[in-house]
Amino acid sequence: MSALQGTLRRDEPLARHTSWRIGGPARCYYEPRDLADLSVFLRQLDAEEPIFWLGLGSNLLVRDGGFPGTVIATFKALSGLALVAERTVRAEAGVGCPQVARFCSQHGLCGVEFLAGIPGTMGGALAMNAGAFGGETWQWVAAVETIDRGGEIRRRGPRDYRIGYRSVQGPDGEWFVAAELRLEQGDGAATSGKIRELLEHRKATQPLNLPSCGSVFRNPPGDHAARLIEATGLKGLRIGDAGVSEKHANFIVNLGAAKAADVERLIATVIERVQEAQGIRLVPEVHIVGEPEHSA
Repeated sequence: MSALQGTLRRDEPLARHTSWRIGGPARCYYEPRDLADLSVFLRQLDAEEPIFWLGLGSNLLVRDGGFPGTVIATFKALSGLALVAERTVRAEAGVGCPQVARFCSQHGLCGVEFLAGIPGTMGGALAMNAGAFGGETWQWVAAVETIDRGGEIRRRGPRDYRIGYRSVQGPDGEWFVAAELRLEQGDGAATSGKIRELLEHRKATQPLNLPSCGSVFRNPPGDHAARLIEATGLKGLRIGDAGVSEKHANFIVNLGAAKAADVERLIATVIERVQEAQGIRLVPEVHIVGEPEHSA
């Protein structure tokens, strides 16, 4: 490839880039320098090459055999964050959600304090309508920017998407590279205080001392996945070094040397046992990609 300004690596272990600290290698791993460099890179990729977009690697399980294609890492590259109009903030896809929450607070804007509790990037938050503490990403989105395989950048509005609970459906073959958030004017000190309260609550209720992906299952209508898992007696259930957290039942933690296969089996076991005991089939919100490890 010519005229690239980013970093290209082969057989990059994805365990280095996921919050579970699990995952086989990516055949090709690219960290673009910026949006313009990303556009150049995409134009040079083979049209049939599988692509996976990686932010902070939360809400993600990469199987032990790795990803047989190209992983594009946005975290260091798409890092623009700016106040672009009154009450409007533009955040690129690689910006961490907590950083967006703090930036808005510093500018006296409120509404997205909940982003402080999401351990991912804006790209991931846009792709799944991430939420926490009663807030959801897309309720604040005024516009998005996307890129396609040809490197073309488009501006779209919320009407171009079907938005649901942890679900976003839009035009095929496009990926989010930025969002404009239209917020409410607020009291910066009060907003900062609310963020601190949310983070203290998260620290008190979630197993932040062990690698995890965040919440594994969606909350079913009118209930909570954690309550259903705990009521089924599954806290502490373990397969290999993957375990259901004793602190928060909707978290699966890596207790040391968990493999993706252990986590995937544990997810399937939790689904089966909760359905047997509670009559409700839990739906994973974690994104599973890649191939199983091949036996020698």
